[in-house]
Amino acid sequence: MEYNTTRNYLIMKEYGRNIQKMVEYLVTIEDDEERQRNAMAVIELMGTLNPHLRNVEDFRHKLWDHIFNISGFTLNVESPYPIPTIEKLRAKPDRLPYPKKYPRNRHFGKNLEMIIDKAVHEDNPEKKEGFTQCIGNYMKLAYSNWHKESVHDDAIKAELLAITNNELEYHPGHTAHVAGPVNFPPSGNVAGAGEQFRSNKRKNFQQNKFKSSNSSNSGGKSRDNNNKHNNKYNKNRNK
Repeated sequence: MEYNTTRNYLIMKEYGRNIQKMVEYLVTIEDDEERQRNAMAVIELMGTLNPHLRNVEDFRHKLWDHIFNISGFTLNVESPYPIPTIEKLRAKPDRLPYPKKYPRNRHFGKNLEMIIDKAVHEDNPEKKEGFTQCIGNYMKLAYSNWHKESVHDDAIKAELLAITNNELEYHPGHTAHVAGPVNFPPSGNVAGAGEQFRSNKRKNFQQNKFKSSNSSNSGGKSRDNNNKHNNKYNKNRNK
């Protein structure tokens, strides 16, 4: 019996021990044509064992890379794709540049400083005004999230002036320019809608009035029945 402690290291566990043994056998085949034919059969078997790879773009390219990886990059077959190397597999990615500049106003974040810098250097006055209003609205939202209370528009205006050295001025209640006209319904439709609303309201009022009258009538009938029952009981008791 073969134990796991006596076996070699399983390179790609998702394919299992049997696929690795097949690939190890492929390396020992001396005939090139037979080795190529068996390698194609192993590729098809690997695709069958992992059907989720069929939804991946260029999944056959991935299978060929895996079979070379399992063989330790010693398999000598012709591949329809560039043959990978161990140096390429172990190559480390380039180091990402990490920003070392800390934001001056941490409660607003780094992105707000980038937007403010873009708004300050904007030449179009309409776009600059739109940037300013969006920045002011975002500052109000950030202030509410941090302090859990509302903030006055004058405070946002003063803080934005201080951050931008009096280059951006926030106007409370001013909305940014909306591109394109807004189509309102014609006056006739509005009047018709109002008339329909009033008719529906009148109809609901009549239905509620009818329900209340029915409930009052039913309550009166029940009281009359109770009175009749009590009178009959009193007569029988007097006898």
